Amino acid sequence: MAGDQPRSGAAPEPDDAEAGSVPFETPDIHGAYPRLSDDRTAGLARHGRRRAVQAGDVLIREGEPCETFYIVLKGSVAIVEGYGTPGERLLRVHGPGRFIGELGLLNEQVAFYTAVVRDPGEILALSMDQLRDLVTRDSVFGDVVLRACLGRRALLVGQGAGFRIIGSRYSPDTRRLREFAARNRLPHRWIDLETDEEAEALLRRFGVGPEQTPLVIWRDTTLLRNPSNAELARLIGLPPLRSGEGRGDLLIVGSGPAGLAAAVNAASEGLDTTVVESLATGGQAGTSSRIDNCFGFPSGISGAELTERAVLQAGKFGARISVPAEAARLERRDGHFAVRFADGSEVTARTVVLATGARYRRLHVPGIEPLEGSSIHYSATVYEAQQCRSDPVAVVGGGNSAGQAVLFLAGYAPRVYLLVRGPSLDTHMSRYLIDQIERHPRVKVLLHTEVSEASGDKVLEAVTVVDRRTGEHRDLEVRALFVFTGADPRTAWLSDTLALDSRGYVLTGAEAQAGSAPELWQSQGRACLTLETSVPGVFAVGDVRSGSVKRVASAVGEGAMSIHFVHRLLGNTTASGDTDSSPRTRPKESAWLA
Repeated sequence: MAGDQPRSGAAPEPDDAEAGSVPFETPDIHGAYPRLSDDRTAGLARHGRRRAVQAGDVLIREGEPCETFYIVLKGSVAIVEGYGTPGERLLRVHGPGRFIGELGLLNEQVAFYTAVVRDPGEILALSMDQLRDLVTRDSVFGDVVLRACLGRRALLVGQGAGFRIIGSRYSPDTRRLREFAARNRLPHRWIDLETDEEAEALLRRFGVGPEQTPLVIWRDTTLLRNPSNAELARLIGLPPLRSGEGRGDLLIVGSGPAGLAAAVNAASEGLDTTVVESLATGGQAGTSSRIDNCFGFPSGISGAELTERAVLQAGKFGARISVPAEAARLERRDGHFAVRFADGSEVTARTVVLATGARYRRLHVPGIEPLEGSSIHYSATVYEAQQCRSDPVAVVGGGNSAGQAVLFLAGYAPRVYLLVRGPSLDTHMSRYLIDQIERHPRVKVLLHTEVSEASGDKVLEAVTVVDRRTGEHRDLEVRALFVFTGADPRTAWLSDTLALDSRGYVLTGAEAQAGSAPELWQSQGRACLTLETSVPGVFAVGDVRSGSVKRVASAVGEGAMSIHFVHRLLGNTTASGDTDSSPRTRPKESAWLA
């Protein structure tokens, strides 16, 4: 990022510090607040529009789309949550050389803050088309903007900015809304109906009773009573499913690493590509606190950041991603495929890639079910970890997901127990995780151990574990239990449509052909392609595919590989895999990132 670092020898700006800090520039350890050099700013000024601003001028308003990229030339701009309301809160102040915006600027979400001029001066304004053009031609500048926007979104989430969810920790709908917000990395704050004094005041203010919760409140002007995930998505600007708008080339169902890799490769090669996801982009990988063995990231990367980068990359080439959209039925129609969704909408495409992945298997022991969501968890994100700062927790499982969760939670909880049924961690866990777990002072591994019961009134108080060698039972006083005991494929909606193996995973290639009627492939005049299912033109990749390697890198590879077969099927490639020169295969870069 040469040329975009803070000016050498520049004096700290008194108006460029984080709210609540001393009045000097704070260290930018996340790369979230780079200061553009004078040369960089002068170069950008040739493309944008300089504009004088006065104190109180609003540049970006909370709840409205971000459509302009602003750079502060003189004066200062404050980033404020709840601007003009009793709960107004200063988040940051930007001085000269800083630019305004976070992730919502890049993925066309609405703003989660208001940018208002604090000290009069001058700003530089660039349209989003101008920004896209600049970062396409200047990858260094593009990387600076991307890193800053990703870092700022993480900080917004950590600061509890954005909308508020008011509800009981024991309410399934409260848990549903919190999970949707957390998994989609949406800035928000949960206000506990039972313990937070602010909850009662807000209920009185809006004239609603506790029985009407959960509520979503934004900007003190918008109130939703127990909204669906789709209603919440529309409120904050996630793109809706565009149903019935012609027949695209490819529909990708699922947006984990496999689905996003397929989207990047398909859209970059000019295929009209739609991605649908039932809950949140990223799949199981998106909930991982840190992936240390991901190719190309020697210092590791969180699942959330990997997902955001992939989503932006797919959007760069014109792929449309819609959340939430739960697929309910797949059928062949007039030489195309129609996928119907739970809300009754429908999308039609020439080919389909199934990348629905798998969900962690629930633990079935006495006392578990009433505590699920409040104390029993099937993912370990910041959302769950923040509730474990003062209490011991336990993790069940012996694979990489369990290992990553243990190390992440050990950064929050004073003690983390890892409960493993087998005699060793070596069977299913990578060595790099085992080494870290064995060295961590807060982690205690209990081998030959399984949970036999959970106890607690509304929240977990203890789990009873049994030693599988001796039969001895004992209680562990923990306040949360994280379960990673294998996964089940998300294929219930496909059971009557294509061939599955005995565990419900999708058969592909030779196995799929063997499970099909011989005349099916004879009529195609070809054999079943490597990642193709028992329905010609439908492919399966990643965790949902029978026999796949359950790793991020493998899923990404399968997603990319599937597009080669899609091209072969559509007649857009030669036998060697080179694309032809038809307009369909030319990349269409419609989003911002280079």
